[in-house]
Amino acid sequence: MIYCPPPRARSVALNPTARLIRDAATLGVPLEEDGAARLLLLLEELAHWNQRFNLTAITAPEAMLTHHLLDSLSIHPDLHGQRIADVGTGAGFPGLPLAVVNPQRHFTLIDSSEKKVRFVANTARRMGLTNVEALHARSEQMKPATPFDTVVTRAFAPLPRLVQWVAPLCGPDTRVLAMKGRLPAEEIAALPPPWRLERSREIAVPGLEAARCVLVLRR
Repeated sequence: MIYCPPPRARSVALNPTARLIRDAATLGVPLEEDGAARLLLLLEELAHWNQRFNLTAITAPEAMLTHHLLDSLSIHPDLHGQRIADVGTGAGFPGLPLAVVNPQRHFTLIDSSEKKVRFVANTARRMGLTNVEALHARSEQMKPATPFDTVVTRAFAPLPRLVQWVAPLCGPDTRVLAMKGRLPAEEIAALPPPWRLERSREIAVPGLEAARCVLVLRR
């Protein structure tokens, strides 16, 4: 009798929904199929609008899932309180993905580009998000009646300038989450008083072969 070895197990490619749920779990983010469907709708809307407006330079579906959705969800464990501001939200990142997995929190997504704020507002409605407000404004000119609990920024500005621009949104208990690549030691050393680095955390985003970290700043 001739021995025939068993066929090698083939790796089965996950569909986008299954992959998103799996990789979100890796980041400590519980995601149901309904939430994953909303996030994929966000990418569909982004691809559609991007044909007319320059909203993102990342257009490949696989890269959009990794660089936009998973990268945004990676700071979910660092959120504090109920009122979250996303400054310089652009096309809604990280605010829209975070709003999907945090329905009990309210998110104010702020950008100085009117077209991007229009996209965010329309897409939030399409996604059925009632906990999102899109605001066309400059953070340094805002005067909110109550400070936000958390302010998030993604690739926004060097830290000394960043804290100056978000200061009007912050109170003594506000956490500022700055999403960065490699740990920016020089920027941290240049933080103006009374701002300080409370802690930092390195992040491994599934499928993203680049350094990521989040800095938690307070004053």
